[in-house]
Amino acid sequence: MGGVIRIEDPADPRLDDVRNLNHSDNRPDLPGGKGLVIAEGPLVVGRLFASRFPVRALVGFPAKLESFLAEPANRAAVGETPVYAVDRATLAEVAGFDMHRGLLAAAERVEETPVAEILESARTVVVLEGVGDHENIGSLFRNAAGMGVDALLFGNGCADPLYRRVVRVSMGHVLRTPFAHFGGTYTTWQRELEELRAAGFRLVSLTPDASAAHLADALVDAAGRPWDKIALLVGGEGPGLTEHAMRATDIRARIPMAPDTDSLNVATSAAIAFYERQRSLR
Repeated sequence: MGGVIRIEDPADPRLDDVRNLNHSDNRPDLPGGKGLVIAEGPLVVGRLFASRFPVRALVGFPAKLESFLAEPANRAAVGETPVYAVDRATLAEVAGFDMHRGLLAAAERVEETPVAEILESARTVVVLEGVGDHENIGSLFRNAAGMGVDALLFGNGCADPLYRRVVRVSMGHVLRTPFAHFGGTYTTWQRELEELRAAGFRLVSLTPDASAAHLADALVDAAGRPWDKIALLVGGEGPGLTEHAMRATDIRARIPMAPDTDSLNVATSAAIAFYERQRSLR
């Protein structure tokens, strides 16, 4: 494997980008204190190289690197990126746990696309409020990619969408699905939903409240035609959307559920809403 550098010392500073990955979201040595973007496994690493994030290093077991670089497209994408081969014990000591996928890449973060620019071409977006679980955010990105959602927009109180676990659970879709954060404070960010309304979006908040409209009815007008642009709001695990956020929307919608059940996981609820949106457009 030409160009691949073998490293046997876990303390080698060339491996610092993939060191102690259990705390990779906190890097005081980097701008803003946020960690690098970490991809794990051939599929997600490939998507990282194809994304807008500049890759700093590729690290893996020799056999994993050989297999990955055997693909002409991968080898071309890697280009002059440093490639380091390590054995399993070395990678486990560096990363802080045993990396079963055997292939890692680290990339720099880039500026987010402005909300206004995202809305120029989007027809379906999801807005998150207070979603703090990395796996749920990863699942939301994966569901959004599979169901034709154009972008994810973050209100306050959400976890980092570029944290390692989000990237892994999303299967790398967070790397290529547009997302942005609203810039307001926790008590006022909801006012920025007016930007969506001004862009022609109908704002639909998801809630288990039995008095809310049926989800299917909320996504179409009185004549049964789908709204051209929809923004679906979902809330955090447990409390759901705040009353403040729901008051800022055009309609509250519920997913019909069996008796004696109170709610669904946020990523599951969103997936149902994404599907219903796509069904309404047929």
